[in-house]
Amino acid sequence: MTSPASTGHPTDLQDSAFLRAARGESVPHTPVWFMRQAGRSLPEYRKVREGVAMLDSCMRPELVVEITLQPVRRYGVDAAIFFSDIVLPLKAVGVDLDIVPGVGPVVAKPVETLADVEAIPDLDASHVPFITESVQTLVRELGGTPLIGFAGAPFTVASYLVEGGPSKEHAKTKAMMFGAPDVWDALMRKIASISAAYLGVQVAAGASAVQLFDSWAGATSPDDYRRYVMPYSSQVLAAAGGLGVPRIHFGVGTGELLGLMGEAGADVVGVDWRVPLADGIARVGGRAVQGNLDPSLVFAPTEVMLARADEVLAAGRAAPGHIFNLGHGVLPSTDPDQLARLTDHVHEASAR
Repeated sequence: MTSPASTGHPTDLQDSAFLRAARGESVPHTPVWFMRQAGRSLPEYRKVREGVAMLDSCMRPELVVEITLQPVRRYGVDAAIFFSDIVLPLKAVGVDLDIVPGVGPVVAKPVETLADVEAIPDLDASHVPFITESVQTLVRELGGTPLIGFAGAPFTVASYLVEGGPSKEHAKTKAMMFGAPDVWDALMRKIASISAAYLGVQVAAGASAVQLFDSWAGATSPDDYRRYVMPYSSQVLAAAGGLGVPRIHFGVGTGELLGLMGEAGADVVGVDWRVPLADGIARVGGRAVQGNLDPSLVFAPTEVMLARADEVLAAGRAAPGHIFNLGHGVLPSTDPDQLARLTDHVHEASAR
């Protein structure tokens, strides 16, 4: 890690519980934030998004700032996560896609050939001036609360591009991966370059950490992950490593891949709820961890939720650093008051 002075961030921000935990340093309490903490579970989010398409909301700085700040105000979490979407960089460089309500990202012309890959431009800051403006404003508003930038990992983004939308089987994706390795390599390199550039824009504007989401990497075996996925995630994480900020790597259903995801270049490995946190800690090779309360536990009685949170906190003490989070994103029908209770409890129960 670089020193606070070299990042251009104020020392008090670098001394935050979140960044200290990400660096494996002692903390005054276990920091907590929630994936998808900004979103459909908040009535204030639904109000500001009314009548505004998802990708449009990601390109309007006033909305991005407001939505990113909403959970920080409501919960007092230890970090904000930049409000955006993993396909936004593709939209910004001209890929014809949209996020269809109830479906997800839909690509008008799926990628099939080398020519299709070559038609996708590289990304630079000039494609996303609204990102720079949003992050700079957020950093001013957040003060001592760190902002996490994020991007989609190459495998997950490639899956959307090849399948044309969400997929459970990833059959077309794997068909390209196994049967057209030259196209696969070109596509993954292209996405890695775009994701790295997108993270670079966010950090240059003031983001204090980054998270690389590989939502669908759990669809691969360890051998296939090592051969067809890991080199490209490593490309993104290596570029992020040069930015001097902590790097979090997270995927869903990746219990068998956790060690490899750490080796890819993560400082912090996110552990989903399917893996006991103690096992996750053992698999990630001495790295900090993030997670991993089952998102559905917020629907249980409060005392049950908090008791299970205590189990996560207890397991997390064995890691060099532990950032409390859910094992995936906040579910849309979550009661925000439960997350407020959970945040307060984590802070109080872990205070040193």
